[in-house]
Formats: sequence, structure tokens, C-alpha cells
Amino acid sequence: MRNRTAVRAVCLTLVAVSLSSCSVSRSRSQEGGPTSDEPSANGEASSDSAGDPYYPKDGNGGYDVTAYHVQISYDPASHELTGDTLVTSKAAEDLSTFNLDLQGLDVQSVTVGSADAKFTRSGDHELVITPPTPVASGATFETRVKYSGVPEAAEEGTLGENGWQLSSSGGAFAAGEPHSATSWYPANDTPKDKATFKLDARVPDGWSVISNGVDSAPTEGGDGWTTYHWNEPSRIATYLTTVGIDKWTFDRSTLSDGTPVVSAYAPGTEDKQSIEARLPEILDFLASKFGPYPQSAAGGIYVNENIGFSLETQTRPIYASWAEESVVVHENAHQWYGDSVSVDGWKDICLNECFASYASWLWDEAKNGANLDDEYRKEVARGTDRLWSGKLYDMGPGNEFTAVYEKGPLALHALRRLIGDEAFDRVLKEWPAKHKDSNASWPEFEQFTQQIAGKDLSGFFKAWFHDDTQPADEYLYPGPLRK
Repeated sequence: MRNRTAVRAVCLTLVAVSLSSCSVSRSRSQEGGPTSDEPSANGEASSDSAGDPYYPKDGNGGYDVTAYHVQISYDPASHELTGDTLVTSKAAEDLSTFNLDLQGLDVQSVTVGSADAKFTRSGDHELVITPPTPVASGATFETRVKYSGVPEAAEEGTLGENGWQLSSSGGAFAAGEPHSATSWYPANDTPKDKATFKLDARVPDGWSVISNGVDSAPTEGGDGWTTYHWNEPSRIATYLTTVGIDKWTFDRSTLSDGTPVVSAYAPGTEDKQSIEARLPEILDFLASKFGPYPQSAAGGIYVNENIGFSLETQTRPIYASWAEESVVVHENAHQWYGDSVSVDGWKDICLNECFASYASWLWDEAKNGANLDDEYRKEVARGTDRLWSGKLYDMGPGNEFTAVYEKGPLALHALRRLIGDEAFDRVLKEWPAKHKDSNASWPEFEQFTQQIAGKDLSGFFKAWFHDDTQPADEYLYPGPLRK
């Protein structure tokens, strides 16, 4: 993610941002017959949380989702959405009840397997489901939810609106971090539960749809509506799924390895095509640093909206109207760091943002001849308490994005100079290969890096990533950074 606020010149073209995130609470009640939170004799009530202390209401326990098949119809004139989502899961324990996350929309029916299930709504986004018979541990089961309504965005601090958003051209798109998916389909809304994602989106003729992954030919209904089909075969975190409904201009091509590229431009963003034209070059460069491109497809989604962020939606980032070349580098670096390898918890966000931010440094070094050591020293010299007081690991809820864009790339450049280019290059490539399509934590990264470097780096990691003060000179100016 890159944010438009608090922008200043930080080591080349970096964006310095100060963000805070909060969830919007909206209490509502909806029932599909009586239910109970008490476990039955043959099963347990699953947890209504995935256990992340930063967002304790997000996600759910008791099962793992393997696939989402989302079917929606959307009318831009009325903003009305009708949805029919099939969630395929594997039970991690015997389940008498389980939860999905869904924000605001009205649920008409829920089935588990082929049988009707009882359901009720709890809090701001819990859909509590009671199957007609308990689901046995280890069983694969399908949950189908039919729903409708007018999707709404939620305010997420300085990010502004997250989730379902209306565009000035009359269309709509979904984007946000850490919340977005549940504004338009039911999900286990935690990055720890990644699953494949398939979308069939029906819109009036004249409108078109962009999403994640690869597409197949649209289906004309003959009734004034057309259905667009998208499929992301790689496992994806829910906040990285997206849909965009607009009168798009599409560009299609392929990378040198045959990866399909689809980029979409909302009305008024045609000037962004010159930036996106460099995408193959950008991806080739990033692959030289991080290893082979890990996704099924590539491209970009350019909205003509002055939203507070651009976002690394998997395979195809969403770009705000203010996005520039460095943002394209940043968001596509996330295809390795953040998308293919997702955080184990939100306290690990440096694994996403520190590396994507440093990718912009590396791009400027390679393409513009920037002297990163000189730029590093300049940034350290003018660093303030605000820079050093932000923690890069376990920074506390609401502080995930306060330090990672400025202090993060400084820390990684210092690490590079401490362990040397050869070891650092191995880290950049081998980490995403080791954890491809899965999750990882910051402590795992520290251990991994020390193994490759062949030395104890605990003092360095504590000074840069765990502490909230300026590192001591031995860590601030390692190797050639010391003059």
C-alpha cells in the first residue's frame, strides 16, 4: 500500500505516511430462525476471532477456507448488489456453529451442504451459522450465502473510505486494508486464511468488470446484462481480492514468460497508460531482485478517484488518480512481499511495507544511478523523534503504518550494508521462495536472515525493529555507511 498523505521527499521517491486504522462498528440484528451459541453434544461452537490482537473481531476459528466462488449482480444506477457466494472449507474441529464475516448486507438464506442452515447476525459483521447437523473435524463442507443490499464503505483513519466505494464515473470498486472483502461478500476475513478466488460478476451492458487473476470470455445474457468471469488460482488473502465495475478501457499483453497482463483504465485515466507501459520492465527488474514473478497474472487497475491510497490487490494493484511510477514499483513489489507471502499477523506488516518501500530505492539505484549510501546518510542526519519513535515490529494496533514507509527502507539498507550484498540478495530471493503462497512472521524472518548471514544479528534487529529510539552508531552506520 502507498498513501497520498504526509508526502515528502524521502530517499529518492519514497512516500512518508502516517496512518492509523480503526474498525467501524455498526450493530444490527438479523435472524434466520433461532440459534444458540452453546455447543451441541456432537460439536463445538467455533471461535468468532482468528486471534489477531490488533483486530480481535476479524476472522474466525474452527475451519480453513480453501475456495471462494463469489457471484454478484450489480446495478450502477441503484447501487444495489445481489450476491450468491459459495465458501468451501475444511473443518479443523467438530462444529455445531461457525461464523463468517459480512458487513451490512442483508442475508436471505444460508445452506451448509445442500441443507438449509439457521443463521443470525451478531455485532458489526458476524454471521453466525448453525448447520442442520454438526460438521465433523476434517470434513470438507460448502457454505452458500445469498444476500443483497447497497454495499457501504467503512472509515479507516487517515486512509479514508475502505471497502466498497463509488466512482465518479458511476461505477464502483472494492479496495481497502485491512478491511475490504466483507463489504461485498461473506468471508473468513483474516490474512492467515488464504484461499482461491473465483468471481462471476453480472452488470448492465455497457459496463465491464475487472478483478484478480485471469479472465475468460464474458457471457451475454440477452437481457441487457453481461456476466464477466475472473479466477485467481493462487491462494489469496481476502483484503487482496477486488472487483471494479466501470466503463473500462482494457490493455492486454503477455510477459516474456507468457504471464497474461490485463490493465484497466477508468474514464479520465488514459494518461496513466504511459506509466503502465513500463510494467514489463518493472516486473523484470523486481524478478531480478526477488526471484521469478509469483502470480498467475499481472496488470493494474487505474481509478479516477483521489482516494487515500493505492493498494497491492493480488495480480493487479489498484491505483489512485495521484499514482506515479514509484507507486507502480511499490505495489508490484508486494506481489512477492505481502501477496504471495502474507503476514502471519498485522504486527508483521514490515514484511509487506518495508520491502515494497525499499524496492523503490532499488529501482532508483538501478535506473537513475542514485547513490543509496549518500541518500541514507542524508535521511539519518535529518531524522527526527517522529522517525525514530515508530516501531517496525509489533508497533501496536492503529500504528501499523506509521513507520514502515520511512524507517523501514532505512533499516533494510542498513541490514544490506551489515551483511553484504551477496547475503542480502540471497535473503531477498530465498525468503519469498520459501514461503510462496503462505504466511510468515517477522521473528521467522529474523531467524532466516541470521542463518543466511551466518552471524548473530539480534542486536541489530532489536535496535532497528523492536526499539523506538535511534539505533546506536554500530547499527546506524554499519560497514561502508560509516565515514
